[in-house]
Amino acid sequence: MRAVVGLLSALTLFLLMDAVIAQRTRERKPTKRPIKKPGVRRLPTPGPGTWPATPGLPEPKEPTDFPPPILGPPSIFPDCPRECFCDPSYPSALNCENRNLRKVPIIPSRIHYLYLQNNYISEVTAEAFANATELRWVNLANNRIQRVDKEVFGKIPSLIYLYLQKNQLKEVPAELPAGLEQLRLGRNRISKIPAGAFKNLEHLVLLDLYHNQLSDSDLGKNTFKDLTHLIQLNLARNILKKMPTGVPASVIQLFLDRNSIQDIPKQGLVHLAFVRLNYNQLSDKGVPKAVFNVSALLDLQLSHNQLSSIPLFNAHLEHLHLDHNSIESINGSQICPQSLAADYGDLTLGPKLRYLRLDGNHLSPPLPMDVAMCFRHLHSIVI
Repeated sequence: MRAVVGLLSALTLFLLMDAVIAQRTRERKPTKRPIKKPGVRRLPTPGPGTWPATPGLPEPKEPTDFPPPILGPPSIFPDCPRECFCDPSYPSALNCENRNLRKVPIIPSRIHYLYLQNNYISEVTAEAFANATELRWVNLANNRIQRVDKEVFGKIPSLIYLYLQKNQLKEVPAELPAGLEQLRLGRNRISKIPAGAFKNLEHLVLLDLYHNQLSDSDLGKNTFKDLTHLIQLNLARNILKKMPTGVPASVIQLFLDRNSIQDIPKQGLVHLAFVRLNYNQLSDKGVPKAVFNVSALLDLQLSHNQLSSIPLFNAHLEHLHLDHNSIESINGSQICPQSLAADYGDLTLGPKLRYLRLDGNHLSPPLPMDVAMCFRHLHSIVI
């Protein structure tokens, strides 16, 4: 009996030991831990009498949110601004372009050529130019300029080229130097030309006012009267409905593309050699019959208008752009500046037209034979 009891006790002990071993060797499941999100950290709970901290906000940036200025390399010139580059090979030039500048540095008196384009300059003050009385070339294009002090450029009599395109100017700067030859003010917000803004600028040969907000009322008869040597006038991409009056007789290049011009005055093109009136609202009604019959006219561009017929032009015209209008037919005997019966033994006596563009109209090839007979210098025809 005792033997049976001992056997049962041993068997029970064996089973208990096997259960303990199985429990220890059983695979434990991993415990899930919370994943911390990058850039976010837990803040301590504020104690009594303290303000809670602002959770997870980025560091405050510079008010302008512009990239920091880029400093130039060390210079052998002690007066070279730290944020610019003074090339020893060109001691009269100061290179400060593409350096994220907010303001114009102090310009040394030895500088003739100043490059400040592609920065974040918002105003041009007289202080920076106090000693720079020998400047000839100033490039301030592609900045954020909204204001130019009156006395800045007027005190630089040697200034010849002034580039202020791609800024935020609302009017033409005042008191410009009399010796100025090129003034580039394209791609601004100019809607005002103050009275006398171009006074005494008799040496100016190029005036660029492209892509501004000038209307007919902003251009008076006397606006350009003092520009007696002006050669190129660019008023493209404004909000003009009429061709400007009082264009100086010296102008030979007039650019008026992308306005809303509907008609041309009878005597508006007498002295011009290059005229661009693309992308306007010209129709046959707004074009006087002989307005383009001018011997000085060499290049005439009337693309993207509403013309239904080819206007008359002079025998000296060399390039004619009439694409994308509403022209349906061509009559060579009507548009030929000279009689088709004329014998051009000397081709130099015939019409000079070399390039004719007529695509985008209601025309189809071939070109009428009388057109080919008239314009024997034609090298290129697009139809």
